[in-house]
Amino acid sequence: MICRSFEPVFSPQAKIMIVGSMPGIKSLADAQYYAHPRNAFWPILFEVFGAEPTADYEAKKQLIHENGLALWDVAGICERKGSLDSNMKDIQYNDFASLYESCPHIHTVLCNGGAAYSLFLKSGYAGDRRVVRMPSTSPAYTMAYENKLKIWKETIREVLQLD
Repeated sequence: MICRSFEPVFSPQAKIMIVGSMPGIKSLADAQYYAHPRNAFWPILFEVFGAEPTADYEAKKQLIHENGLALWDVAGICERKGSLDSNMKDIQYNDFASLYESCPHIHTVLCNGGAAYSLFLKSGYAGDRRVVRMPSTSPAYTMAYENKLKIWKETIREVLQLD
């Protein structure tokens, strides 16, 4: 199956970019980043920024805008059976150079999981930005939610204090 990622969600003032590998089947079907109900991405971000959790996707995107973030996937197009990153083939990377033009203040890239981290480094778009491998928010990654939350919260707060 050919998979195509979404357009980025970003604030022009973004300082942190969060990248995934490629949206899973549920996300692609719903046309929403991190749509799987067991993915911890949105609950973690709501908690990190002290926002009221909601299922409203527009409100989720507003959370990205309001907190100086950018959200995208490393792969723009790939062939993949199922949702597993290990099944990704024939990867075409998204054009991060154009996103950096729209968001010139991005200095840190948080990679949501090991596959996103490896793919992003391979893409050649890191430049002089700090690239951090974060624990995957996917339910397939079995680290306890509390541990994922702690690492994401500490890292985002530390990065935002760099300014």
